[in-house]
Amino acid sequence: MLSLAARSGAFSPYLSATSYAVAGQLKPLASGAVLHGEKVLLDVKRPFLSRETLSGQAAGGPLCATAGVNGPTTVRFLHSDVTVPEFSDYRRTEVADSKKSSRPSEEARKGFSYLVTGVTTVATAYVAKNVVSQFVSSMSASADVLAMSKIEVKLSDIPEGKNMCFKWRGKPLFIRHRTPREIEQEAQVDLSELRDPQHDLDRVKKPEWAILIGVCTHLGCVPIANAGDFGGYYCPCHGSHYDASGRIRKGPAPLNLEVPFYEFPADDLVIVG
Repeated sequence: MLSLAARSGAFSPYLSATSYAVAGQLKPLASGAVLHGEKVLLDVKRPFLSRETLSGQAAGGPLCATAGVNGPTTVRFLHSDVTVPEFSDYRRTEVADSKKSSRPSEEARKGFSYLVTGVTTVATAYVAKNVVSQFVSSMSASADVLAMSKIEVKLSDIPEGKNMCFKWRGKPLFIRHRTPREIEQEAQVDLSELRDPQHDLDRVKKPEWAILIGVCTHLGCVPIANAGDFGGYYCPCHGSHYDASGRIRKGPAPLNLEVPFYEFPADDLVIVG
């Protein structure tokens, strides 16, 4: 330590030359100070100040001085005159008094917040419900389509052994008046020979009436009635053969012709849909 102090004596002129001043943002520039013996030099044109005097100024005022051998010596001012913001103009009257409890005001504000939150939630749910209802109703069928959702057919207009085609929901509807021979023939078919096994009695409500949707289950073509190898329906597009019950017997179609929902309100009337 003594060796360091002895060696640093030769650098004292350089250390004195490296002192500089730091400008504060709120105060004017103060000159640098260099420690010299028991005194602190602020300016060569001003009288010397003792360390005690400078310490008293720093404690009682904004002045602060620092000195070091390995670094620059500076004098700066403390920013101790910054005012604290005042927010009393923005505070509520009921909470302005620090000695008075703010519990009643807090409860009132909580109740108001809960009320606003509840009303907003109910209003949002009501608006969302209307928006969803309007969106769903826009995708429903139009009035003319709903009017055709059901079709009534007078069965007495269809002679025995004939098939008539009607338009129902944009699809062909086959209504076939089967003969006793066709009924007996379809009832005797072995289910093990069928690709889509279904008994004839499971596909009809009255044996003499076979009601089917005339769309081939292969690629959606319309079969020809009273044609094919089994006397039922034949699709010439890809060669699918159906029997008089609408069951697939030959060709690429994987399933039987679809049976729609229908009912007989009278002996000579059927309602499909």
